[in-house]
Amino acid sequence: MENRELLQQHLQEINAWENDQKGLWFWEKLGRIPFKILDKMTPAFIQNKIALLVDELGSYIQSGGKYLINEQAMLQRIRNHSSTEHLLTISDVGQIPLEDMIVLSEQLQNERVKFATVQGASTGFGGIFTLAIDIPVILGTALKTLQEIAMIHGYDPNDKMERIFIVKCLQFTSADIVGKEAILQELSTMNSSNKASENMISQLQGWQEVFYTYRDQLGWKKLFQMIPIAGMVFGAYANKGMIQDVAETGIMLYRKRRIVEKLNELDL
Repeated sequence: MENRELLQQHLQEINAWENDQKGLWFWEKLGRIPFKILDKMTPAFIQNKIALLVDELGSYIQSGGKYLINEQAMLQRIRNHSSTEHLLTISDVGQIPLEDMIVLSEQLQNERVKFATVQGASTGFGGIFTLAIDIPVILGTALKTLQEIAMIHGYDPNDKMERIFIVKCLQFTSADIVGKEAILQELSTMNSSNKASENMISQLQGWQEVFYTYRDQLGWKKLFQMIPIAGMVFGAYANKGMIQDVAETGIMLYRKRRIVEKLNELDL
């Protein structure tokens, strides 16, 4: 079991990261503007695709749907890379050393960022027509990455409350200063009160906000991705940044939860 000093050190690093995340760069604000123009330029079939995607993602909180990951495969990966033996369930993973969680998280983040980069370049090759494919794939990648990060830290993505936590991680990534502070407060309340249920209607609305905020956040990056051939560069750059931010947010927020629980165990 880790000592208190080491856990406190990691917790301070996460708190410093949270403070750094509360700023919104000027270029990020500008990046959200072009999609107001893009809406008028986007063919109807792509807009219909987006509308269907929002409805599909909305069901994730309730059932997980096709976005749920292979639990046994992920458990086996954790077993292979952990110094702890006999990891039979996801809850067992919560007992592995924090350093193992850090190494596993960094490996996963690197893999998913590489995948997103290649995927963004391939869909950017076809311009606006493959953009309709890119958006659902990259959001699906973000969801699966966060679920894997949850498992690495000993939390079960099959649980409805964890799916809500994952949505909040997505929202945090693209929120402004006020939004980030509000989400951190919500997550703190969720952890401390252990609420058994949430208003699903409001959470589904949250999915729509997540999707459209991401769309706006990508802004000029996706606007340039609409250009055939040249879109390869912009697609790779945009998707790499998106998954890198999502993975980093998930790692930090899930690591904080696990550290707090480990500290509480030391107090018992």
